[in-house]
Amino acid sequence: MSLQSRMDDTSNRVQLAPAAETPVPAAGKRGQGVQRARTVALALIVPVCLLVIWDVMVRWTGTRLVPSPAGVAIMMWDFAFGGIYDDAYSASLPIHFWKSVQRVYGGFLCAAAIGIPLGLMIGRMPLLRKLLDPTLSLLRPIPVTAWLPLSMIFFGLGPRAAIFLVFLGAFFPILLNTVFGVRSVDIRLFEAAEMLGCSGAQQFRSVVLPAALPSIFNGLRLGAGFAWILIVVGEMTGVPEGLGAVIMDGRTLSRTDLVITGMIIIGITGFLSDRILLMLSNYFLRWSPQHHA
Repeated sequence: MSLQSRMDDTSNRVQLAPAAETPVPAAGKRGQGVQRARTVALALIVPVCLLVIWDVMVRWTGTRLVPSPAGVAIMMWDFAFGGIYDDAYSASLPIHFWKSVQRVYGGFLCAAAIGIPLGLMIGRMPLLRKLLDPTLSLLRPIPVTAWLPLSMIFFGLGPRAAIFLVFLGAFFPILLNTVFGVRSVDIRLFEAAEMLGCSGAQQFRSVVLPAALPSIFNGLRLGAGFAWILIVVGEMTGVPEGLGAVIMDGRTLSRTDLVITGMIIIGITGFLSDRILLMLSNYFLRWSPQHHA
């Protein structure tokens, strides 16, 4: 064997040998921890400042209509665990929270189950778009609160009317973002897919759906936010339990601490819901770094 042949063989072996995984240095891990801590610290600046301003303004004005942050914290503890006021709302958080979660995600999942397939079809079928777009554009500006009396007529007093109102609030953001995502797909992707023999349902699965996923997830995040916003309106339909019902009771009883407690719990739950959807978006769009958030 010639020298050149030996060199070529050695080079091929080097190229074919699997590269050893480079361990992440400890300094790199510490850097990531510092970056995460810095991100959390930055996110806490505004809430802490708002709490300080709230407390200062309550003390300065001497008002009894708005409780201090400490008063709301005591109410939240009693609402969750009891042992302080021992009234009808003590230790009742699990019941009210679970009822609201059922209504919010019942309406939200119905909106997603109808809005995403319908949006995909409207985006790809011009005839269906011409048929439905005028009606949807007419219904979309109507406030969800305007549907409150009709929802009670259609579904009666109770949770079904609340689920319907949440569905209406989440449906249009999901639908419109899905339509936008489908219509924004680059036409060259369809041409390339047809050249590779991809057409029909396979083209829909391999081209349309992946390209529209960023907009679909944006619509889901908006829809989930609106669902939590509208749970208060939905639970004005005569339901006895739920976070929205607690807020309405607090308003009736002039229990501002109870109202703010319900608002804070809804805000935290909505934030966690958005983080879960964001994690799912990053997972399903891991092939597209520019769509990571």
